[in-house]
Amino acid sequence: MRRGAAALVLVAAPALLGAAAPAPVDYAGDAKALDALIVANYAYLDRFPGGAAPASAKLAAERDAVHDGDSLLRYAEDALTALADHHAITGASFKDDWAVVPSYADIWIVAAGSGYFVDAVRHDTPASRAGIVAGDRLVAVGGVPIAEAVAGFWSPLALDAAGERSAYAARVLAAGRRDRPRVLTVSHGGVARTVTLLSLYDAQPGQPPLTVTGTTIRFNNSLGDSATIAAFDSAMAGLPADAPVTLDLTDTPSGGNTSVARALMGWFVTRPSAYQIHNLPAEERETGIARQWIEQVLPRSGKYHPGPVRVLVGRWTGSMGEGLAIGFAAFGKPVCGTRMAGLRGAVYDFPLPSSGLVVKFPAERLYTVDGTPRESFVPRPASACR
Repeated sequence: MRRGAAALVLVAAPALLGAAAPAPVDYAGDAKALDALIVANYAYLDRFPGGAAPASAKLAAERDAVHDGDSLLRYAEDALTALADHHAITGASFKDDWAVVPSYADIWIVAAGSGYFVDAVRHDTPASRAGIVAGDRLVAVGGVPIAEAVAGFWSPLALDAAGERSAYAARVLAAGRRDRPRVLTVSHGGVARTVTLLSLYDAQPGQPPLTVTGTTIRFNNSLGDSATIAAFDSAMAGLPADAPVTLDLTDTPSGGNTSVARALMGWFVTRPSAYQIHNLPAEERETGIARQWIEQVLPRSGKYHPGPVRVLVGRWTGSMGEGLAIGFAAFGKPVCGTRMAGLRGAVYDFPLPSSGLVVKFPAERLYTVDGTPRESFVPRPASACR
């Protein structure tokens, strides 16, 4: 108790001596600063007409009404949602926010014609256990016909549901709110049924970084965990030098960091090897001079596997998982499966200047070593890795 009391006196002393009080948080200024950050740094403004981020009178009115932390966070969420980019999120959230896709999604929805269809279902999730399968049609969310629900998703922002916004909204709606179950109506073979599914915020068990089965190493959404490096090193050290290794990246939706990725790839190169290209549009916008560079993987001393390796990917291979995929492809290794999450670029964290609220969005464009945008990379068919 005495130690706590002494600490309070020490903290309070500057105020007694007349130290200046902290400046009030300028929430309204931060809302305007967010708009400027997006204009200066979002790497994919060319997706939009005239290269301008989506805007509307409703979004402008919401920005101008920001006055506290909650209204700033709500505006930041809406401004980033307007980008229809699953790689653009806030660092804080409300309990009832929409789930982050693909990290907390178990159904991948695509738009085709006038309908919305299940393209993939994540293994061992509420959706898979409910019998939802690829090819099913998403008919309704919460009893609201899906086309109406998609339009309703965008109407608070006064944006239409055209183009990429349609499938983006459908995926978010299918993932549901974080704090409650989802009620989805799906049709298979013309027969519709309604299912209630837990949110993945309630349904994801803890797992070790890796699961090793024979010579297959499956990553359990662990590419952002430094412990994955030691676990992978241990797994690789236990395999015969000529063993054919399968790296399963089909459950890596949350991405990770390049340190972990380069550590994994370092087992499979004998010299510095290019694995991806970076491009920073913000520098060209500011200076008129383009900036682009190649990132390499370096060999790791005493760690090399000369045997064959193949890589499995799918819709829940996201961000850094996609970086690993294009890296192994650059090394000439087979990368097989379905299209990946297609998350754009490298995400930077941007703290807003007064509140410190962090917003996250792609500030770099990423490419394969042959210049293909990472989000457009197409793996080989799954049969090519059997």
